[in-house]
Amino acid sequence: MGRRLRTLTAASVLALTVGACGSPPGDQGKSGAPGAKDFKACIVSDSGGFDDKSFNQTSYKGITDAVTALGISKAQLESKSDNDYPTNIDTMVRQKCNIIVTIGFKQGDVTYAAAKANPGIDFAIVDYSYTDQQKFPPLPNLQGLTFNSAQPSFLAGYLAGGMTKTGKVGTFGGINIPTVAIFMDGFAEGVAYYNQQKGKQVQLLGWDEAAQQGVITNDFQDKNTAKTKANDLISQGADILLPVAGPAGLGALEAAKSSGGKVTAIWVDTDGCVSAAEYCTTLLSSVQKAMDIAVTKAVTDAYNKAFTNTTYVGTLANQGVGLAPYHEFDTAVPADLKREITALAADIANGKITITSKAQPAAK
Repeated sequence: MGRRLRTLTAASVLALTVGACGSPPGDQGKSGAPGAKDFKACIVSDSGGFDDKSFNQTSYKGITDAVTALGISKAQLESKSDNDYPTNIDTMVRQKCNIIVTIGFKQGDVTYAAAKANPGIDFAIVDYSYTDQQKFPPLPNLQGLTFNSAQPSFLAGYLAGGMTKTGKVGTFGGINIPTVAIFMDGFAEGVAYYNQQKGKQVQLLGWDEAAQQGVITNDFQDKNTAKTKANDLISQGADILLPVAGPAGLGALEAAKSSGGKVTAIWVDTDGCVSAAEYCTTLLSSVQKAMDIAVTKAVTDAYNKAFTNTTYVGTLANQGVGLAPYHEFDTAVPADLKREITALAADIANGKITITSKAQPAAK
């Protein structure tokens, strides 16, 4: 939230060595505490891959941080498509992993099935919680790692309202699922709150929270489609964009960068000035989820035999989510707007401001 606000650990730009589907998972061992060399933490990406400059990359950092801290070994498999998930998880089971971390909403069903079939292995899944307990009776060895992204997205919407010159801002999603909609809901509510507080009429293009419909690219990989959607919003007058489309969203940053300074953007999941530094000159800020910290904690808990199935929810209050620094726009963002965003963050954290997005996760 700028230099005046708290920041979260973001993904580093790493040269990752990952295994393709069906190939033996990479392994790294270090000497550490007694028994550490026998403990293996494993991770399966979604189809975005570990170098997506987004949530796969940050989640992977959580595994590598645990390896460094605990002296354990690790293995990873990168999914090339949704069809790879069952095979990759089964490979990790056969590799005798002590904990398997899966990434993404689409791995929810297969992760549950694997956890149920392998009660001796702990499982944690990023961006999913098993709220339907009739369909998914709680399992002691399965934990959801979730993030209330609506909270920092609200701050981003308020920031966009205060920074737009055209009076129009835009957003679009990769796939219309709760973990995508939650960003756009929060962003919409932040813009609306800015209008209410300031007597303005900033217009949001690309998402209707009430209808839960808007501009969707239908995948997380196609940068060209995302760039087309971004340019469509720009042609309608949007001068600030919030792409919620994983690595495909880089297409929107390309569109913003090619505008010659007329259009800026707000990244999601990680601090874009760290994970996609080549676009930092176009980024007002980023909506961050501290997935690395959540994954490291799940692995550490499993190692210490303190693993729990209680859903983890990252919030502004526990610093599990937040708004990244303004970086190159630090002097461009008015001091009064910075102070207002700082105050809003505190009001959301203490419950004074209520966000209504139905996509917000709850601990179970």
